[in-house]
Amino acid sequence: MFLPVKCSVFKAVLSALLLVAALQLVYLSLLSGLHGRQQKRRYSQLFEGSEPKGGGGGTGAGRRQSFVRGLAAGGALDASGQYRLYRDVSRSLVAAAGERADLLLATHGTVNNLHHLPALVRRWRGPLSVALFAPAGELPEALLTLYRLSLHCPGVRELVTFTLVTGSREPVSFPAVPEDEEEASWDPGLDLDAEPEPHAPCRRALVPLHRLRSRSRNYELANASYPNNLLRNAARAGLPARYVAVIDMDMLPSGELHRRFLELVSGPGPGTDPGLTVFVLPALEIRHSRRIPADKPELQRLYQVGEVRPFYDELCPRCQAPTNYTRWINLPARPGLGVAYTLDWRDPWEPFYVGLGSVPPYDERFKQYGFNRISQACELHVAGYTFAVLDDAFLIHKGFKLTSDFHPRKDEENQRNKILFRQFKQELKVKYPKSSRRC
Repeated sequence: MFLPVKCSVFKAVLSALLLVAALQLVYLSLLSGLHGRQQKRRYSQLFEGSEPKGGGGGTGAGRRQSFVRGLAAGGALDASGQYRLYRDVSRSLVAAAGERADLLLATHGTVNNLHHLPALVRRWRGPLSVALFAPAGELPEALLTLYRLSLHCPGVRELVTFTLVTGSREPVSFPAVPEDEEEASWDPGLDLDAEPEPHAPCRRALVPLHRLRSRSRNYELANASYPNNLLRNAARAGLPARYVAVIDMDMLPSGELHRRFLELVSGPGPGTDPGLTVFVLPALEIRHSRRIPADKPELQRLYQVGEVRPFYDELCPRCQAPTNYTRWINLPARPGLGVAYTLDWRDPWEPFYVGLGSVPPYDERFKQYGFNRISQACELHVAGYTFAVLDDAFLIHKGFKLTSDFHPRKDEENQRNKILFRQFKQELKVKYPKSSRRC
């Protein structure tokens, strides 16, 4: 006869627990939204309205001292012992805050690629990590370039963490800054990106960089091999982050991608297992004379007239074909960012993506040209990942990729890495013995 009372008490307790759980979910959702708005305001203040105090980097003496401290620790050797990594060499403010980033953009390059960085900072408006490779003979030039960018370009000191990578035996010290540092004049003929730098001190800092643009072609370095996968891993590790996107430095993301992606993953969910999903950013390339589009409608118009095409369309169309650009470019518009469709990986797809910071690292044995990004995508597939293509986000490479852009040893390097890739695939069978997936 006591059963109805017990049942009523149980229902009351259960209802209370459910109510508490619901309130907790609402609280977490509001907290996440508040954090996102705070981050947006924090980063937007660097680019909107008046220039931050110090022009983006404080005094020259203070900046030099930051670099001296960054180099004083002596760096750390990589696993092979061939390279030395100097992390946070510029002592950036985003790293000094000691917080994990919600979403990090990671990229890499040599000193002649750094003229792309200010535009990337303006477009991304969130934490960035750059791994800069400086072989023998380029160290003084590389350090002076990082100094100039962090001193004169808005957002660089605040948002960008630099990892300097050089040969393990190279002596490294901060060079003397020329006395006429402020005297460089801007030559409009140097600005070939159709993305003019709006901040005058940053324009002056970019003058020597634009003069270096044609110094060497892709991966054509004197007495050095470009360790692209080591650099990708170093950039990923440059700042702790929940999500990371790894791209090439001569690319730009679609507008507001940082904010929109965080809204996607903090909302009801993209409909896939976030632990085993990477979110594909369709990659395209644009004719060099064209202004880089910020949104998809503008991109679609340029695509229809042949001014934009899939990335690597001339060099390796199969490397991006699984993205299915015809399907993607014609997707109906809808509010917000979402997952358009999911795909299984197939050889030789090498997508760019946003993934958790815990995704498998790149295999650092791959250097120079060929199979470096494909190997990591292959491992994600074997490890069980799903590739979810985002509907309204993309990457744009500045300029069409042409066969003539590459150095004479490209095919030789590709063949050497092809042999390594065969070995790599056999190793994956041992690393993931329970997986039925193969590359």
